[in-house]
Amino acid sequence: MSNPGPGYSITVRVTAPVGAGTTSALVGAVASVKGALTALDVMESHADSMVVDVTCDASDSAHAEQIATAIADVPVVVRKVSDRTFLLHLGGKLEVVPKVPLKHRDDLSRAYTPGVARVCSAIAENPEDVRRLTIKRNTVAVVTDGSAVLGLGNIGAAASVPVMEGKAALFKQFAGVDAWPVGLDTQDTDTIVEIVRAMAPVYGGINLEDISAPRCFEIEARLREMLDIPVFHDDQHGTAIVVLAALTNALRRVEKDLETARIVVSGVGAAGHAIIRLLVAQGASHIVACGRNGILSPSDTSDTFRSWIAENTNPDARSGSLSDALVGADVFIGVSAPNILTGNDIAAMAANSVVFALANPIPEVDPLVAGEHAAVD
Repeated sequence: MSNPGPGYSITVRVTAPVGAGTTSALVGAVASVKGALTALDVMESHADSMVVDVTCDASDSAHAEQIATAIADVPVVVRKVSDRTFLLHLGGKLEVVPKVPLKHRDDLSRAYTPGVARVCSAIAENPEDVRRLTIKRNTVAVVTDGSAVLGLGNIGAAASVPVMEGKAALFKQFAGVDAWPVGLDTQDTDTIVEIVRAMAPVYGGINLEDISAPRCFEIEARLREMLDIPVFHDDQHGTAIVVLAALTNALRRVEKDLETARIVVSGVGAAGHAIIRLLVAQGASHIVACGRNGILSPSDTSDTFRSWIAENTNPDARSGSLSDALVGADVFIGVSAPNILTGNDIAAMAANSVVFALANPIPEVDPLVAGEHAAVD
């Protein structure tokens, strides 16, 4: 079981008898099943009973149910069990808020008709003014077809919306950029390119998100060629940049060099491809890439992108499984699938090894297991 975390946080509302031992019994119940208590709030207090909210983190949905059952055995009356992650998503995570006041007729006359027509005419005469007079200069479209969402795979556009909302919220919170989810109910490359091209006039940038490889490479390349605004595929370039930055610091800590470090990358999709390209560009020369069937063979020509990886990695022409690749490795970078490594795999790596298990939402190896054997996890 992995560590409890806020992704599986629950609040259990109970009616409990008044008494000195009630709250301690509730705390003990959570601890007995290894839940992480984060809050205990008395919501109502009466002569012979009280209503208590017990909030705690769990490891997964089954663990959350186990915690609720343990609390019910105190004994108390369980009134409601709330999943705090689902509560946060009720009604979505975004809204549109006007930047200008609309309090009376004069405001409406300038923000909308008839005054808005003058602004439209000005942009028609000088198209460059669209960046100065509209939201375009600070607005990004977060575009997906739902074909490669987190570690969930091809779940479709509708199911991807919570992730896209979250990405848009990050744009606003950390950069002050307005972003909006655009989920496309098609996975046809030509159709996606044409839709994004047609809607580009509203946006100052396009953030491609969770589109499966190799289609994502073609979509990005074609849009970059035809649009005059930035086109960024987060799963490729965002992940690669962060990995390089983290690895630079980690190798400095363990006193190893990127040029000589033996690096194993698990996952040769969009993220893995971009990570490997960036590491090679920075001077890494001992990279072994692993796909579903193990170490990537130099003869793998399933597509031009995997062929490039095969040609620019595995200089010693090694073969075998991911476990075989890890023997003696200095670095593991995982952008693949959950729970594919064991403690023995990590222990087989070189001394002071670095482990970046980045499969989302469940990593390739439990962080506690990795931490027992590696310098950085």
